Amino acid sequence: MTTMAQETGAPATRGSEIRRHELAAFLRSRRERITPEQVGLPRGVRRRTPGLRREEVAQLSAVGVTWYTWLEQARNIQVSVQVLDALARTLMLDASERAHLFRLAGAADPTPAASCPSVTPALREMLRGLEPIPACIQNSRYDILAYNRTYARLLGDLESVPPEDRNCMLLVHTNSEWRAAIVHLEDSMRLMAARLRASMAGHLGEPAWKMLLRRLEAESPEFRENWERHEVVGNRTKIKEFLNPYVGHLTLEHTDLWLGPEAGARMVTYTPKNEETRRRLEMLQELAQGSQVP
Repeated sequence: MTTMAQETGAPATRGSEIRRHELAAFLRSRRERITPEQVGLPRGVRRRTPGLRREEVAQLSAVGVTWYTWLEQARNIQVSVQVLDALARTLMLDASERAHLFRLAGAADPTPAASCPSVTPALREMLRGLEPIPACIQNSRYDILAYNRTYARLLGDLESVPPEDRNCMLLVHTNSEWRAAIVHLEDSMRLMAARLRASMAGHLGEPAWKMLLRRLEAESPEFRENWERHEVVGNRTKIKEFLNPYVGHLTLEHTDLWLGPEAGARMVTYTPKNEETRRRLEMLQELAQGSQVP
């Protein structure tokens, strides 16, 4: 005799099974379209598998081969957001594919590529109204949630950066354009690591924070060195110097405008400290409006 609980749970179980099979098929299709050369692997002479092998995806994503095989076999296993993030990067998913992957896995994407309801149309209008002053909205993890056109050109071309990589910590430590544009790079990296550690005290154990920390430690020896200092610094106004690739040297005053009572989301502005910088920001705004790169 079938119980009421069994009847109620059956559709949900079937739905989960369908999603697992869809996830398995999606992963196989994305794996098969990527060539070994795209991820820096030798093709070899005996390769019969179109695209990457399962063990190659597992190795590049730092997960077990057996576990990944079960995932492609639609086994009923738990998938963390950290693993989904690693798979999305290994399989070179675009924004739509990444969102599809997280939906099939029944997980919420913790990266800034996901929509942020706290960035309202009014805040976006404020960002536009501040032109030519570069301005953006960041959270305490340094994710860039929204920005105006001048900010998009302040340290290079932010539009060319994938949405999930638009994080100031990542860009300062791994993006060659950003690193070349920061005049006092070593001091900036040390200060940012100290600020991140201070902010992280209130977010220990949260997946998005752990993902960011793990990636920084893996990709930047400079970050690892600064992180091991265990320094903490609060937020404060400061002068920053940038060597902009389009208009030259800029001297700016960095100010954080908090959007709530807690030190979370904030509007970051860069106001000119002299007339030459003001003039160059106006030039940068004109370039950004026309999407022109000299």
